[in-house]
Amino acid sequence: MTQYYSKEEILAQAEKIAERLSESDQIRFYKQAETKISANKKVQRLIEQIKHYQKESVNLQHFGKTEAYHQNEAVINQLQAELDAIPVVQEFRQSQEDVNDFLQLLTKLVSQRVTDDKTRSDIRP
Repeated sequence: MTQYYSKEEILAQAEKIAERLSESDQIRFYKQAETKISANKKVQRLIEQIKHYQKESVNLQHFGKTEAYHQNEAVINQLQAELDAIPVVQEFRQSQEDVNDFLQLLTKLVSQRVTDDKTRSDIRP
């Protein structure tokens, strides 16, 4: 016999799952990497510089200053490369990818299960 759950029951279970997920190795590692990024003054300085030049680029592009825009973009690329070379940034990005992969796997699993159950119920008389 099939058991049916209310929306509230499902959301309550989803809340429990979210709590467990937040305690997983992937999420803990991500949070640690995020804390390291936030505490790293060089990383924060580079991020602020990149944001500044990105805003400038938008204005330069808007006013048709093509040459200045390209020079500005070159500065952004150089700053981005410097940022990307910092080990804590690489660690953070890897942890982001790991968490994203993990969440996509969970989403796929839920989606497949829902689809499988729907398919089975469509077949039943």
